[in-house]
Amino acid sequence: MKQDITTVKRESYGTVAFASEVIAILAGLAAVDVPGVAGMSGGFVDGLVELLGRKNLSRGIKIELGQEEVAVDASIIVEYGKSIPEIAGMIQSGVKQAIESMTGLKVTEVNVRVQGLKLETQTQDIAEPVLARVK
Repeated sequence: MKQDITTVKRESYGTVAFASEVIAILAGLAAVDVPGVAGMSGGFVDGLVELLGRKNLSRGIKIELGQEEVAVDASIIVEYGKSIPEIAGMIQSGVKQAIESMTGLKVTEVNVRVQGLKLETQTQDIAEPVLARVK
C-alpha cells in the first residue's frame, strides 16, 4: 500500500492525485491543534530541517497511501499532567475528519504513538532582599 502519490477518481472528468507530503501536512496540522499536544516527534532529518530554519509541517507523521484510502501514524509529545487517552482520541478523530473532508480519501486508521512528555519548567522570580537603612 506504500506509494508516494494516490489518486481519487472523479467521474468522467479525470483524476485528482495527492502527494503523500500533502496528506502528512494535513494530518500534522490537525494533530498539533489538539489541546495537550506539546509537539510532534520527528527523527534526525526533521531536527536538521528545523536547524536550517525550515519548519517541517509533516514532522512526526508517516503516511501509507492506497488508491482511495490512507493510514496515518502520528508520533507526538504530550504535555505532562494531561489525559493521554483523551488526547489520542481527539487526534484520531481530528486527523480523520481533516483528511476526509479536504481530500475525499477514506482514512482507514490513525495510530498515535506518544514519544515523550513535556515537563513544565517552573521558574520562580526570587526577589532580592531589600536592605533598609536605619537612621
